[in-house]
Amino acid sequence: MKKVFVLLFIMMTGLLWSQEDSPKELRFEKTIQNIGNFAQFIPDATALTLIIVNKDKKGVWQFAESLGTTLGATYILKYTINKPRPDGATDGHAFPSGHTANAFSGASFVQRRYGWKYGVPAYLVAGFVGYSRIGAERHDTWDVLAGAVVGIGSTYIFTTPYEQDHYELSFKSGGGDYLLGIKYNF
Repeated sequence: MKKVFVLLFIMMTGLLWSQEDSPKELRFEKTIQNIGNFAQFIPDATALTLIIVNKDKKGVWQFAESLGTTLGATYILKYTINKPRPDGATDGHAFPSGHTANAFSGASFVQRRYGWKYGVPAYLVAGFVGYSRIGAERHDTWDVLAGAVVGIGSTYIFTTPYEQDHYELSFKSGGGDYLLGIKYNF
């Protein structure tokens, strides 16, 4: 008797999964995909805004190096691996997710360079971008995870924390001796 119920459950589940999405569900999925297409640039725009506000010349170069490495690695992997997309597209460029790699590169730059205060919202946006790529069936979980690893990894290679105080001045005296110390962080 248990086998019959298990078999019926499997058959019903298969029927539910095989049904096509309603027009309302398709519109919702398309909306999520469109928002994700736009949102992939929000962490990058945040990074550039913070660079400009802080007049961070070193940050410009670190951002360019990390984003350039992210994009280069992503496209090398896409063309080398040639994995088909879950939605059936035959372009063979599913692995890794470029949208996700771009979003996580910007988010990890913001977090690494300027701290978690700005990093948490940037990572939330990047996470949504990954979700939107899976929801749109352009990528599977492995594609999105690989994109996140490429983006974060590229950033951590080139990015250092931003330091507003680049120097420290100290003075010490005693026993007729005077000592002036300057410590400068490059």
